[in-house]
Amino acid sequence: MSATIPTHLKFKPPNFPKPPVHNHSPVEVFSVKKFTKNPRFQHHCLRLGVRNSTLCCCKFSVLTRACSDGGQGEIFAAKGQSSASDVETLRDSSSSSNDGYVALFIRMLGLDNDPQDREQAVIALWKYSLGGKHCVDNIMKYGGTINLIVNLLKSNSDSACEAAAGLLRVISSINLYRDLVAGSGAIEEITGLLTRSSLSSDVKEQTICTLWNLSVDEKLSARITSSEILPLLVKYLEDEDMKVKEAAGGVLANLTLSQKNHKIMVEAGVIPKLAKLLTADVEEIKVIRKVARNALLELAKDEYNRILIMEEGLVLVPLVGAAAYKSFRPALYSWPSLPDGTKIEQSSKGPSRYGASELLLGLNIDDKNVDLEQAKMNAVVGRTQQQFLARIGAIEIEDDNKSDSEWPSSQRLTLLPWIDAVARLVLILGLEDESAIARAAGSIADASINEHMRISFREAGAIKLLVQLISHPSDAVRLAVIRALDRLSISNNVCQTIEAEGVLHPLIDLLKQSKSEISDSMTSMILNILTRILDPNREMKSKFYNGPVNGSKEGWDVTRHPASANGTDMTSSDVASSTQTIAGGELVDSTFLSCLVDILKSSDPDLQRKAASILEFVVVIEPSSENLISAQIESGLEAVFRQKSLIDMERGTEVHILELEEAGLAITAASRLLTKLLDYEKFRQTVNSHHFTKLLRSILVSNIPLQYKDWVAACLVKLGSLSGRNLDFEDPVNMEVTLYEKIPRLIEQMKSSFSDEVQEAAVLELNRIISEGMVDATRAVASEGGIFPLVKVMERGSERVVEGSLALLYNLSMDSENHAAIVAAGAVPVLRKLVLSQGPQWMRALRLLRNLPT
Repeated sequence: MSATIPTHLKFKPPNFPKPPVHNHSPVEVFSVKKFTKNPRFQHHCLRLGVRNSTLCCCKFSVLTRACSDGGQGEIFAAKGQSSASDVETLRDSSSSSNDGYVALFIRMLGLDNDPQDREQAVIALWKYSLGGKHCVDNIMKYGGTINLIVNLLKSNSDSACEAAAGLLRVISSINLYRDLVAGSGAIEEITGLLTRSSLSSDVKEQTICTLWNLSVDEKLSARITSSEILPLLVKYLEDEDMKVKEAAGGVLANLTLSQKNHKIMVEAGVIPKLAKLLTADVEEIKVIRKVARNALLELAKDEYNRILIMEEGLVLVPLVGAAAYKSFRPALYSWPSLPDGTKIEQSSKGPSRYGASELLLGLNIDDKNVDLEQAKMNAVVGRTQQQFLARIGAIEIEDDNKSDSEWPSSQRLTLLPWIDAVARLVLILGLEDESAIARAAGSIADASINEHMRISFREAGAIKLLVQLISHPSDAVRLAVIRALDRLSISNNVCQTIEAEGVLHPLIDLLKQSKSEISDSMTSMILNILTRILDPNREMKSKFYNGPVNGSKEGWDVTRHPASANGTDMTSSDVASSTQTIAGGELVDSTFLSCLVDILKSSDPDLQRKAASILEFVVVIEPSSENLISAQIESGLEAVFRQKSLIDMERGTEVHILELEEAGLAITAASRLLTKLLDYEKFRQTVNSHHFTKLLRSILVSNIPLQYKDWVAACLVKLGSLSGRNLDFEDPVNMEVTLYEKIPRLIEQMKSSFSDEVQEAAVLELNRIISEGMVDATRAVASEGGIFPLVKVMERGSERVVEGSLALLYNLSMDSENHAAIVAAGAVPVLRKLVLSQGPQWMRALRLLRNLPT
């Protein structure tokens, strides 16, 4: 009968256990007389006719190969220098008359026997079971044996618990009996055993190895995960005994094979413990490191888990095969330089003939005389290590020899500490294999989750290689490279480096291609990068973000331009002029502008926002109203102002809040662009002011979030001033701006601002608007929820604030519909306090009290 393990499982059950060490020969003969001290045992032996016969129990271990689907059994080898004759002796002795004593020892396991007899019997059966599958079959012929063995896990004797767990470990390694072991309550008893405060390492090892065998079955792994064992296994990853660590890691590795277990395992804190094992620089834990790596690779199939793993200092790196590194050509005769291309001052006559200077630079990077930042030092060390492996041909050799054949080569990954991973990925970018380059660029994009990793890739020299690969003929490479640059450009410092490497020209060329040649996802990523580089607010950001960013010593304006390389920081004006010099002609190219206008006409608000922002930058640095007019910019702006989400909202359809936010951002960017365009006489002569005023008014009175109405209102005011309208309160456009943008904004300032000056200014401005008699102004204040903040500000404000708030509340009290809201806001106690204080405003407070219902 074959014992099999499904081939889709990558992790194998543990080896059969090593029995207690005694000074016996490799094939140990255990006499029954050793167990005859108890009279009841003598009675059992006499009934069976046993006097001087022996039971062969050998001290055997098992090779690291589980049963295959072909039906082959476990492969056994005697401990030490075993030979074929030893194995034959074992088989002969265990299959002859000695098999008859199995029933005796099983009977001794009964609950009515002396605990010492039960302990000696289970030890004998454990040793006997090591003879192979035939011996296990002999034990399992007797019904109820499993239950008796499991019951011994409750014993107070460590020897009995170890033997019982060891016997269960042997039995559960055979597929045929695995369900019987689990059905006998072994998992529950093991849970109780492992929760004991004091437990020997041998008992832990045998018990957890039993779980290792049981966890091969997916149903049983779910039971293990949902029980109290999981946090214990996570704790045992830090056990002092290496065998216990390996067993716990093996169980967890098997549990990760089921996607259903991932969430509860992550919540139990398994990722930090496994990552700690993988990053520990100790040679003795080589086995557990491989187990931890395999478990983390399974968990990394989920995107959220992948981020958690990378936060622990590990990065997923594709295995591209050792053959791919044959194209690596180290610069043997070049003088050493930093990975980002910065040259190192030569202190000797010339470089080493054999390229040793590159290696020595990495080996001596910790020298106190070397004045380098930590990020640059890490980049040099990582590059040195990885290039050394590539030069001697040792890179990925072990992974190639021991990789799992079930994973295709295009999907195989490994985990490396971030220093080595960054250097390995940059090294792969310089190879010739298209698939390897694409996978490395994708890994760079996935690993760029924080400022630290983005800076690390920049210092390792990834930016220059990625920019060069934009023009690669392979679509897969281009897509992966642009995705990597998109993720890296989130960092202000890295974005400046990307710009300095000349990324604008290839990106603009790609964007000018027809839509059939580039995908929508690539278009979106290109616009992301261009929007960050061609930012119309760059000068303003440089004023506020010129200090350190995220712990970096460099500010917003520190770039990798030639000037900064010599120690001179470039200002925002220098950066803008540099951008204008490099790509000024391309930015006003008619094909490029037409492409951006076409994007404005698309239905994606996010793309519309990015295109409008780029066009605003073009208008600011390069007056080109003629080109924009010829590109039909009016039709693009009209498409943005006619947002589908706003139309659906006006019809009463429920619109998702995210869609409304994206529409608001697009409208804000388009309003800014239109406001800037109105500064040019030629555009004002061609634009249909009445039409855009109508569109913007409809947006202003809509339920779009308040923060997106600022530029809409500003654009409406500018359109009105250019058309020569009288901008007083009687003007309908100005009334709508006041009612739907100005009054809500002032009320929001009263609610959210922590500054007394801001709140005071908001109250006084509201009082001015209402005192001038604008129609529906008081109703707008009440409908926007302005009564509650007014009462709150009046309670603790200055005399001017109290005076303005009283005037506002008095005007609001003229409408009886507002009485309930004023009383609910707690105005009556505040007003009484003002009246009793006989302060300057007590008469106003008294008049307001008389208006309110008593």
